[in-house]
Amino acid sequence: MKKLIIFFLLCISVGGYAQVKKVNLRASGLTCAMCSKAVFKSLSDVPFVDKIQVDIQQSTYEVYFKEGTQVNFDALSKAVIDAGFSVDELKVTSNFNGFKVQKGAKLELGNQTLQFINANDQTLTGEKTFTLIDKGFVSAQQFKKYKLTAGKAYGTGFADGKRVYHAIL
Repeated sequence: MKKLIIFFLLCISVGGYAQVKKVNLRASGLTCAMCSKAVFKSLSDVPFVDKIQVDIQQSTYEVYFKEGTQVNFDALSKAVIDAGFSVDELKVTSNFNGFKVQKGAKLELGNQTLQFINANDQTLTGEKTFTLIDKGFVSAQQFKKYKLTAGKAYGTGFADGKRVYHAIL
């Protein structure tokens, strides 16, 4: 039994892990402080959001999450859309510990499935930031730019019935 427990612990540590620390979200369509406040309030209502730091001049929101909660990127985008605006950019900062990344391979980040479209084979360690490039996380112009390199699941955001987020390092 002791050997079995040690084996499972080794498997977990060899595979590496990552935890979402924060996101930096840039909203588009904001024209005044009231617009910014509407997005702030909508993001604040998302259950896993802990705190938000706003830069009104840049229309950016640095969003931190409650400890031990699962982050849902679509819920963040929906909150901005529900406030009447759109997400122009979503950068995710995560703490990585031996997280293996291969170009085009799907991998799990917490409860999210990611596919890095520009990553060479590498192991991520420490704090790293990546950008989501799916519809709802970038402008329409940026979305079209990545369409040629991201693969067939990019247009729908789904592969094998599962939500897949496409990202670049």
